Amino acid sequence: MMNRTIYILPDACAVAEDNRLVEYLPSDSDAQSGDILIARIGRIMAGMECAFADIGRSKSGFLPLTENSSSFLGSALHSGDLTVVQIRREENGTKGAYLSRDISIPGEKVILMPMNRYVGVSNRITDPEERERLRNIGQVISGGTFGLILRASAIHADESSIREEAETLLRRWQDVEKKIPGEHHPGTVLYSGNPVQQLMDDYRIHTGDPVVRTHTLPADLIHQLSSASARKITLKSGGNIVIDPCEALTVIDVNSASYAGSGTKESSVTAANLEACDEAAVQIRLRNITGIILIDFIDMESETDRSLILERLQNLFSRDRRKTVIHGWTKLGIMEMTRKRV
Repeated sequence: MMNRTIYILPDACAVAEDNRLVEYLPSDSDAQSGDILIARIGRIMAGMECAFADIGRSKSGFLPLTENSSSFLGSALHSGDLTVVQIRREENGTKGAYLSRDISIPGEKVILMPMNRYVGVSNRITDPEERERLRNIGQVISGGTFGLILRASAIHADESSIREEAETLLRRWQDVEKKIPGEHHPGTVLYSGNPVQQLMDDYRIHTGDPVVRTHTLPADLIHQLSSASARKITLKSGGNIVIDPCEALTVIDVNSASYAGSGTKESSVTAANLEACDEAAVQIRLRNITGIILIDFIDMESETDRSLILERLQNLFSRDRRKTVIHGWTKLGIMEMTRKRV
């Protein structure tokens, strides 16, 4: 089992796996992803089916007029309306926060959706009988009055423990509802909680691994942190990767440079690419690179070798708490992947 440690520092959180730094999150008083707010609807862009909303921050938030879920119960919006929203993605650069009216309040076993009526089960639970059992429990508990998603950590949990958590989350939402009539200006009505605890819950719930906490970051991890700001990362074998963030995507270029393998040309190229896989995965997580990511590996002719690279990336990102999809090789021989921004 992997050795994962979370470091709780005065000004940051850090995560190491098998003594390799993979996440570093500086403290940010403006980090409010998941917060529930009162928003005032401003300009409505009917052609784009979106609106800009004042949420009491420096930039207006971006709010779709329609939600992804067909069972969302919100009404039509008009300019000047006050409405309850949740920050799905924080503002980034020139872009304001991405908002949603489909509120979700996460717990350890369930996610409560008070503006929805959908009952579902995490895709991480693959056993058909367990999925059906949990879905039935969720339908009984919700009674058609709110939505509920049974998380991976609900597997084999009994109905009473699931119900207890769902009712706790529902009371939290009801407390928010009581505040809303007295709110006349944009602002936060429910904070998402302690980011350190969220980080630990993410790893415990999404990966199932135990988490070790400590408060001192070792010197070797501090040294590893310096790589997070470098454009070029030199690999132990002599090759390197070059990371170039663009407006719409991030490109990672793999170069053999001074790499000198001991086998055939094909085996040396594959070995260099596998080493680049490991470093690219670390840097993507450490820098929190999201959106479209393209990795231009050293050319390989063998489909077997190309499959090795694909499998290595899939295994590496199975550890990631962010949703990451490895789409595979493009026609130009470039590895394409996407990583969800949260």
